[in-house]
Amino acid sequence: MRDLLLGREPADYDVSTDATPEQVMRIFPQTYEVGAQFGVVLVPVDGELPEGAAVEHPKAIEVATFRNDGLYTDGRHPEKVTYTQNPREDVQRRDFTINGLLLDPLNHDQVLDFVGGREDLQRGIIRTIGRPEQRFAEDKLRMLRAVRFAARFGYEIDGNTKRAIRLLAPEIKQVSRERVRDELTKMLTEGHARTAFELLEATGLLHEVLPEVEKMKGVAQPPQFHPEGDVWVHTLLLLEKLPHPCTRTLAWGALLHDVGKPPTFKVGPDRIRFDGHVEVGMAMAEEICRRYRMSNEDTEQIVALVANHMRFADAERMKESTFKRFVRTPKFDEHLAMHRIDCLASHEDLSLYDFVREKLATMPPEAVRPKPLITGHDLIALGFRPGPLFSEILAAVEDGQLEGWLHDRDDAMEFVKSKFSPE
Repeated sequence: MRDLLLGREPADYDVSTDATPEQVMRIFPQTYEVGAQFGVVLVPVDGELPEGAAVEHPKAIEVATFRNDGLYTDGRHPEKVTYTQNPREDVQRRDFTINGLLLDPLNHDQVLDFVGGREDLQRGIIRTIGRPEQRFAEDKLRMLRAVRFAARFGYEIDGNTKRAIRLLAPEIKQVSRERVRDELTKMLTEGHARTAFELLEATGLLHEVLPEVEKMKGVAQPPQFHPEGDVWVHTLLLLEKLPHPCTRTLAWGALLHDVGKPPTFKVGPDRIRFDGHVEVGMAMAEEICRRYRMSNEDTEQIVALVANHMRFADAERMKESTFKRFVRTPKFDEHLAMHRIDCLASHEDLSLYDFVREKLATMPPEAVRPKPLITGHDLIALGFRPGPLFSEILAAVEDGQLEGWLHDRDDAMEFVKSKFSPE
């Protein structure tokens, strides 16, 4: 209902009803009891759902029975659920007023607003339904959701709601890391990442969920390279320039690309320095990814973005072989996008970005990833035994191939015989 009133296309539709889960399952020929103990049944829109489908599946509608909730002793689920015939009672258990609006399709699409949600939409306010302390005690993730909704819609968080978040922020650690990760990822990828992280900092949540990022505040940078300000300001500017839509790995890579600067900060005789910040940042980024239980694939890419974000400075001086290996880095488009927004968030000089793009455009794929001229079998035929030397020889041959002075198998074999000897 919220999105319809805002003139937005809803991402999904949820149904609330006075029908019990058993009645819902009798009405529809096929249903899934994803949360029947809490009055929630999943109804496929068209055909069957794949095994293990979640409530958020795009081909299903969540049908929830009007209910009253008991105590939330685990900070997420009520101990007891009591069904009700009254939608007003059901709305009282929801999180924010703007999410407590109902549409009655059987009564000329009447909007049912029992909590002042329509007024809060007009005023641009994120406010809990009832006492914020109680709503957050029921599900502490709601504190992060308040920030995300405020950022997404450009709204203010109601004063009482914000004070409760500041007070209860340490309790966010009671929420599963996967749920926190997913909420942070949404903040980073929904198009309002800078605002979201400014609100995280202002509410004290950043200190609890990403203290490594909070430590960027006040860490000065050399003005000749970073006229925009400290590491925190630079990171916020970079988040502001994230493309939309944005992959989660690019978003997290952008957030963490300079996470190694605070622990490596020092003032040298000539300027501020961050010696080894890339290596330190890689280790920190990997620890954060592991903490939030990201997949191995996502972790590898995020760490790679941190690892490579400074390599573009050497692009014009790279040997052909080095350059070609660099640009065939997996998901290189994300590395290039990272470099672009990194530049735009600091000195705004895109000359290296343009150089890499233009040079890459002139290279056919077979020049970047050529078919190997020789293999290990060829080396064995020359009398070499499998071992570490194999990799060294094959890398040297590929260098010559990428540089353009080894053209075919015969060239490569002669090169090997002239430069290496079997042990």
